[in-house]
Amino acid sequence: MKESQKDEGIVHLSDATFEKDVLQTEGPVLVDFWAPWCGPCRMIGPILEELAVQYRGRLQVGKMNVDENPAVPSQLGIRGVPTLMLYQGGKVVDRIVGAAPKAELEKFINKWVDSAKV
Repeated sequence: MKESQKDEGIVHLSDATFEKDVLQTEGPVLVDFWAPWCGPCRMIGPILEELAVQYRGRLQVGKMNVDENPAVPSQLGIRGVPTLMLYQGGKVVDRIVGAAPKAELEKFINKWVDSAKV
């Protein structure tokens, strides 16, 4: 199937690549479930790009378009976008539903990245 695409330090995930790029990754992975029609999703997009650079080597950031890849979000019970889920060792450890400012996202990430073995 399709290979994951990387852009600005962000991995563009698909239903086909989710298991390999998120569930089989040891370190922390922040996944943004988003849609192109979603205003708040577009607002946090640039923030996530900044965070991907800021946390490079300590955190992988991935984005999954829920319109193009409906299977995984459906299995996970994603009902609203944006939904940010933080995985560690292939398991969900935390989530945020809705847009959040950069400072709040940094606190959210720091709870897990500081304790991660990267």
